[in-house]
Amino acid sequence: MPDYKCLIRNKFKINQYQLIPLREEDIYKIKKWRNEQMDVLRQKRVLTNADQGKYFKDYVLPNFSEEYPTMILFSFLDENNNLIGYGGLTNIDWESKRAEISFLVDTSRITDKEIYRSDFGSFLKMIKQVAFDDLKFNRLFTETYDIRPLHISILEENNLRAEGRMKEHVYINGSYVDSLLHGCLKSYYESEK
Repeated sequence: MPDYKCLIRNKFKINQYQLIPLREEDIYKIKKWRNEQMDVLRQKRVLTNADQGKYFKDYVLPNFSEEYPTMILFSFLDENNNLIGYGGLTNIDWESKRAEISFLVDTSRITDKEIYRSDFGSFLKMIKQVAFDDLKFNRLFTETYDIRPLHISILEENNLRAEGRMKEHVYINGSYVDSLLHGCLKSYYESEK
């Protein structure tokens, strides 16, 4: 798998977890998890293998060689180098030095709150290293539907601060749901050290 040209390092490790540039071999597992978790994603239809392959080829792969990619995605691995999730930086604005955090984990890991807390918390620590230490960004942000209280609590435990609520922003399973915005500035990150 190629490395990202824009990164100084292409491997990040914390505790038993690591991030490596998104591997093509992982995209079909990710497609399965995306289809299982559509309610928490901005995905409106079930993805096929053809959809996933085309997305990787046309959108993900070209970003590896870009000096200023629009997204930087990683395979999220456990201590045995097994894929347990993926995520990264999307909607990158290089001029403003900001990006949106994207994260998705194997559906089976969400049901155990402690595992999910460990997975997501460790991912957030590593993605902040990518953004603030390596890329010298100023801001990270997220949008989370308020049907995910555990996810929101983990964001806030990891110094992503609540910045706003978009009332009845999305329609999920017959109901309008609020979207919550969280952000982390480089100065917040530096105060964690």
